[in-house]
Amino acid sequence: MPPRYTPVELTAKLVSFDTISSGSNLALIDFISDYLSAHGVPSIRLPNAQGDKAALFATIGPADRPGIVLSGHVDVVPVEGQAWSSPPFEARLADGRLYGRGTCDMKGFVATALALVPDFLAAGLKAPIHLAISYDEEINCLGSLDMIHRFGKEMPLPRACIVGEPTLMEVVDAQKSLSGYVTVVTGRPAHSAMPALGANALHAAARIIAHLDEIADELMAAGDASGRFDPAYSTAQAGLLTAGKAINIVPDEARIVWECRGLPSLPVDFVPDRIRAFSEEVVLPRLRQNAPEASITTVRDVSVPPLAPDPGSLAETLALRLAGRNRTQAVSYGTEAGHFQLAGIPTVICGPGSIKQAHGADEWMALSEFEACAGFLRRLAQTLNH
Repeated sequence: MPPRYTPVELTAKLVSFDTISSGSNLALIDFISDYLSAHGVPSIRLPNAQGDKAALFATIGPADRPGIVLSGHVDVVPVEGQAWSSPPFEARLADGRLYGRGTCDMKGFVATALALVPDFLAAGLKAPIHLAISYDEEINCLGSLDMIHRFGKEMPLPRACIVGEPTLMEVVDAQKSLSGYVTVVTGRPAHSAMPALGANALHAAARIIAHLDEIADELMAAGDASGRFDPAYSTAQAGLLTAGKAINIVPDEARIVWECRGLPSLPVDFVPDRIRAFSEEVVLPRLRQNAPEASITTVRDVSVPPLAPDPGSLAETLALRLAGRNRTQAVSYGTEAGHFQLAGIPTVICGPGSIKQAHGADEWMALSEFEACAGFLRRLAQTLNH
């Protein structure tokens, strides 16, 4: 007999795999692949370039026609430095909650979809349910792209996609973009007693960070015309600054890691173009007074597109009906939803749990959320058997 699990039992099993983004997820992918195979569901494994991680794609129902994608990632954020009450990779049930890293973000959704595979198979689906399980979402949201690139080529373009990030089963049709950047300032070292012989990269980086702060103030003042986001404006901030070797050496290099989370209406290049212009016109000339070889470069290393509202789309109308909601929400955190939308697939975000429980110590999800998600997915199967 093929294995049967409840959503909670299967979530506990998935939690037991340490899939922090910096490590491999292959043991978990093996488990999911074997589980699907035992139910007669074939899957496609899509490894990363290094071969230490893989995405998984499976179709339940007729594969020759467009269906509905259920999308979820199985990588999780680190636990170091967090005060957990119990081992983070050993799920613990208490007080109507399941505790463990990834219960909420977002192994709970993935496990619920997998636990309902027998229900999907028994439903006699006329249109398929696709399971799209990705890696590296917590780093750069690129682990789903190999699957997405196959749509409309090797397989039919899906009718809609539901990304099961934690929304308390509210239907979300808009998210901010997330862009991460690295700005490297190169100056010239010198003895700190003779600073004019060098070019202080750390001081230059400080000016750039101060300008980024000014841009952030402008974005805050511009606000959110839609009135839907919290916070109600685009944001920009520096998260990491590294520079210098000793107090008596003029720093010759500084590295700023910074980000922008933009409303869907904000052009992706607005903030980096401002930073590059300020660097070239204001900061660099001062550096080059003492060091003609000085340079400043800004490179984007994370790019998560926004999810733009698509009123009346199949994804929106379907999810609202299945969730029993009458209006959509917007979120400020990033997901893979924008990638699916850019591929021409109507997409919404709707999943169990609250983002407030994600990423912290003692991450948890209420048992009632598992039940709500399972009901949502059973109604999806009923819709697709007509």
